[in-house]
Amino acid sequence: MSETRFISGDEAFAQGIRLARAQVISAYPITPQTIVVERLAEMVEEGQLDSRFIHVESEHSAMMAAMGASAVGARTFTATSSQGLLYMAECLSYVSGGRFPIVMMNANRATALPWSIYGDHRDSLSLLDCGWIQIYVEDAQEALDMAVQAYALAEAEEIRLPVMVNLDGFILTHTYEPVDIPDQETIDAFLPGRDTWDRLDPENPVSMAVTVGPELNEEINILHHKASINALDTIKKVDDKYRKITGRGYGGALRTYLTEDADYILISLGSISGLIREEADRLRDEGIRAGTVSIRMMRPFPRDELIRVLKGARAVGVIDKDISFGYEGTVYTNVNSALMQGRSHIPTYDFVGGIGGRNISLADIEECFKDMMSGRPEESVKFIGTEVEDDIG
Repeated sequence: MSETRFISGDEAFAQGIRLARAQVISAYPITPQTIVVERLAEMVEEGQLDSRFIHVESEHSAMMAAMGASAVGARTFTATSSQGLLYMAECLSYVSGGRFPIVMMNANRATALPWSIYGDHRDSLSLLDCGWIQIYVEDAQEALDMAVQAYALAEAEEIRLPVMVNLDGFILTHTYEPVDIPDQETIDAFLPGRDTWDRLDPENPVSMAVTVGPELNEEINILHHKASINALDTIKKVDDKYRKITGRGYGGALRTYLTEDADYILISLGSISGLIREEADRLRDEGIRAGTVSIRMMRPFPRDELIRVLKGARAVGVIDKDISFGYEGTVYTNVNSALMQGRSHIPTYDFVGGIGGRNISLADIEECFKDMMSGRPEESVKFIGTEVEDDIG
């Protein structure tokens, strides 16, 4: 029988890792991620979780310890944030290229400089090309559920790739809300123990983390790419199975709201999605056909599904908590590419906000919809929630 607790997003994720029975946890603290590994350390100490907890000397070491444990067949977990994630960057392609199904939670936080402990998406989006599956969650309940689902996705035979689950720093990691925690028996039925052929075993030798010359290197990367694409279908299967046993599901790589007949659709990642739905409801009451799409999976990118969902819109906007300096928001780039490949001529709008933890208000979202309804796309990025315009610098 499940129970409901009033907990933070960090604590919810830790509960999900407990239910997934992670066998090795490599931990190094960094705000606002630290609570996750603190709670897991308590669970191990109190006997609630049968796991080896390794307190390493750096984020780089945390990822390498997780990779070593995964190589011998253990279900492994680590967590980080911001500069810690960037410190891991060298290791991330080792893990994905070696097809190690590690799950990592990243507490999204602004990168330095300026130094900040508050949240935006610049850390994870800067690493879209590292070969990991990237998922973004909206609230604490989804954080717990995706901690469990991430292992089912990562360990699927057609995938065998690491998964990074992203929580907005402080907005989700430290905000408390009621969370339903499934019982262990329910999760055990959904997620059996890891049983894999690709592990270091003296009785059945395999080659792992190999060196390959030009004659096969590209082929191996193509197989990696195809495995990542497979996740678009597998996440739906995993989510459907999870919905059947818990009553909760999240729709796969995208979550849509009022998009079937929408003229104006605003796209986002993470926790801001709920506020956009609220504004869409208000606009509907005024007779304006507004809708919203929350992208849950940035890699692999759900191109075909997004093209289908946006097909009838008159205008599409993207709120990015990130900017690729000198160009535009990273999510906007991906959305625009999808629309071009779908031969769509829908006007698109690039809104950037929430940088360094700046609040995005309901009024800001209303302004985004007004801009889309104006029929005049900006020629460049529009920063929302700030008074600074062309005199930046």
